[in-house]
Amino acid sequence: MIIGTAGHVDHGKTALIKALTGVDADRLKEEKARGIRIDLGFAYCALPDGGVLGFVDVPGHERFVHNMLAGATGIDCVLLLVAADDGVMPQTREHLEIIDLLGISSGVVAISKIDRVDAARVAQVERDVRMLLGHTRLSGSPVFALASVTGDGIEPLRRHLAHRALQSAVRRTDAYFRLAVDRSFTLAGVGTVVTGTVFAGRVRVGDRLLVSPSGVEVRVRALHAQNRESETGEAGQRCALNLTGIEKKGCRTRRLVGRCATAPAVPAL
Repeated sequence: MIIGTAGHVDHGKTALIKALTGVDADRLKEEKARGIRIDLGFAYCALPDGGVLGFVDVPGHERFVHNMLAGATGIDCVLLLVAADDGVMPQTREHLEIIDLLGISSGVVAISKIDRVDAARVAQVERDVRMLLGHTRLSGSPVFALASVTGDGIEPLRRHLAHRALQSAVRRTDAYFRLAVDRSFTLAGVGTVVTGTVFAGRVRVGDRLLVSPSGVEVRVRALHAQNRESETGEAGQRCALNLTGIEKKGCRTRRLVGRCATAPAVPAL
């Protein structure tokens, strides 16, 4: 299951991901210097059944809403954060509207930073959040009050997410492969790498794919699925594909679609 964060800047999205997974999703020097997320961050958490939870951490600042949209596309469940001291803020509403427009109906709400306020304030923020969700697809979502710094409330949320992953619907792997690219970069000695969430189908090392809408053919040299080196990746997983036949600039915000000898490539949606 792929979980994406949402919420206003400085409401504790990255801190919560670190508390849940032990991974600091801030990877850029600029992010660490400014103390806010600029681009997408990623973290993973192993489950007792051998599965893996994938987290996509998105920026909360209004200037980076395009990056938030790229990260939210393709997630299975949204983790909406609202800080107990601030309450509902502009990007809380904006991110919620984006999630609603994307048709995402599976969600969890975390009221963060409860160590900074009293119980009455936490209760008030929860009422405000439930009212805000009332006319959206996330109406009735469970709410967890927590503090990432102290660890209060983290374990119940972790158990809930693990349980939800077991119950999540399995995406089709028999359809054409489709991956929406949310990052592309070049690694020395490796070449072009793209990352994204697999919407449908399955991909294997050696497969030939089409970049849509340009129609450029590429080959999968190597891949990682859910942050692990693998021979295959499939629907519902975060994948990183090492591609030959294209440079980084040709992959930005594109789609990769499957191709085989007996059938045409799936057109871009």
